[in-house]
Amino acid sequence: MIMKLVNTISEMFPTLGRWINKFVINMLVNKSRHRPHPWSTVHDYVSWTSLTDKNWSARHLPAKTLNPPKQDDAIIDLFKRADGPQLCDKSTCLFPAFAQYLTDGFIRTRMPNKSLGEKDDPVRKQNTSNHDIDLSPLYGRTGAQTDALRLNSETKGERGRLKSQIVGGTEEYAPYLFENGKIKQEFEILDTPLMLDKFAEYPDILSKIFAFGGDRANASPQVSMMNTLFLREHNRLAKEIEQLHPNWDDTRVFETARNTNIVLFIKIVIEEYINNISSGFKFRTDPSVAWNAPWNKPNWITSEFSLLYRWHPLIPDSMKWGGVDYPTQATIMNNNLLISGGLKQSFIDMSTQSAGKIGPFNTSDALIRFEKMAIDQGRLVQLASYGDYREYVNLSRPTKFSDISKNPKVVSILERAYDKVDDVEFYVGMFSEDSIPNSPLPELIGIMVAVDAFSQALTNPLLSEHVWKQETFSSVGWDAINTTKNLESIVNRNVAGGVSTDDFIGITRKGWKSV
Repeated sequence: MIMKLVNTISEMFPTLGRWINKFVINMLVNKSRHRPHPWSTVHDYVSWTSLTDKNWSARHLPAKTLNPPKQDDAIIDLFKRADGPQLCDKSTCLFPAFAQYLTDGFIRTRMPNKSLGEKDDPVRKQNTSNHDIDLSPLYGRTGAQTDALRLNSETKGERGRLKSQIVGGTEEYAPYLFENGKIKQEFEILDTPLMLDKFAEYPDILSKIFAFGGDRANASPQVSMMNTLFLREHNRLAKEIEQLHPNWDDTRVFETARNTNIVLFIKIVIEEYINNISSGFKFRTDPSVAWNAPWNKPNWITSEFSLLYRWHPLIPDSMKWGGVDYPTQATIMNNNLLISGGLKQSFIDMSTQSAGKIGPFNTSDALIRFEKMAIDQGRLVQLASYGDYREYVNLSRPTKFSDISKNPKVVSILERAYDKVDDVEFYVGMFSEDSIPNSPLPELIGIMVAVDAFSQALTNPLLSEHVWKQETFSSVGWDAINTTKNLESIVNRNVAGGVSTDDFIGITRKGWKSV
């Protein structure tokens, strides 16, 4: 009730609303130390390398050796989905789709190259991230990758575009990566899609893999759907910018469209995605919040952030595409589901299904191995304990297992697995917590997501004080930024016939009300 009143007042009095928005964001970000962090995963102590080499993940707390669990096998029982999926009462399946797309762009743990004989230690202490929200799944991580994805044409009507194809007469998609079973020469510079080796003998899957900037962007049709939307939006913007500025060359049109597209994405992150996570307050994208803030420092992704975002329970056991139920396992890298239904219907499909509930006993069998991998990664980088991190962000430190959860089954497993509550690991403790009202996230995850999300989204160079001007985006881009409210807005202008009033596209469930 209080949050509803605050939101109403903020809308009625915009100046006051901006001040409240700034106050709440600062309050959240100030719950932890500001960057630069003293430590990274390269050393267990402060060094010049730990302060400068971003090939290694940063860390909020120094490395710490914890007492090993007394019954390691019991921990996985905390995650296993036993009695069918527990559903989230607030979020649709568009929520995990967007979360995966967002995090795949900048949380990029470096996986070992088994063909080169690499082992996990120390490879998985490293990352391949640009450390910014930059739509790298669309544009690529490097200039060479971006160049391979661009149309690179000075022809009138083609300037500034990304390469694309039309399927079925009206549906625009990225080009396919493969031709005659081999990666096209023009796309060899791109990162090879993860899990590609598992589908080498499935030509129907392989032939529909898109040439995307990110190696994870084909991981599921939900993620491909997101990348396709922003590809269409880029090309739509480029078309309008070229028409407004016929004397601009291909590169200027491209860069201006990309500037706009990245900011549109950040706006969705804050005003739809973060507001779904929020327990009531409606945040606004106000770049000025960060301009003079003490936390406005260059981004550097942390090991903790890469682990707290493993939201496997959000994924149901099956998903509907075009009215047909598919087991989750059958959707992996299966872009046929997106192509057959089309972009608009795919967004509608994801918006009319409930996501799973984040918490214990709710990870599908298909994803349990990833929970074990996450726990192992936390041990590899020697993360401090769950209690240490609660204390770090000014939350109460647990003194007994029942302080973590009121669920007796959770408490029983924690007691079996650990000698004492101070031994509970970061990853295990986070996902053992009870949910908080009006949010899909437990408390510690929610706080740490807010700390890193705002301090990394609002510090984007495009939002900085001397860049945040219409000329950076053109009047076309500036208008798009100021009128776009949510994903539905972008879908509406990029599908044939738009989105009707009877259709629903959203991260938060239609009709959801706070309690």
